[in-house]
Amino acid sequence: MILRDWLEGAHRFRWGGQGGDDCLMFCASWVAHVTGTDPVAEFRGTYSTAEEATALITSHGGIIALVDTVAARAGIKRTSDPRNGDIGIIRAPSSLDGEMTEIGAIRFGPLWACLGPAGVVGKPAEWIAAWEVPQ
Repeated sequence: MILRDWLEGAHRFRWGGQGGDDCLMFCASWVAHVTGTDPVAEFRGTYSTAEEATALITSHGGIIALVDTVAARAGIKRTSDPRNGDIGIIRAPSSLDGEMTEIGAIRFGPLWACLGPAGVVGKPAEWIAAWEVPQ
């Protein structure tokens, strides 16, 4: 299945990756789809609110440090040239409150695909860090 088909599939926003995904779990679900291994299996179902997600991220040194850790365990390395299907952290308005925030996203052509309460959306955005997903 190609990225476009996967993005057009059924995706539902749920904190913690149980019965749906939040923005980081969305990226991890893509990695699991491509590689066959869920890089965040240990975190799925361990939180269910934005506050709990923030606490988890903070306890791991921030969003980039957390993704660095789980990506490295999955054999995924950082890239300075994100391509279609790579994952990243972007700076964009959150669909939850409109505030600029760091969001997990998947590179999709010139856009970044993100998951929020309204579903999957493509956004032009500045990326802060990116990891190459083998495809």
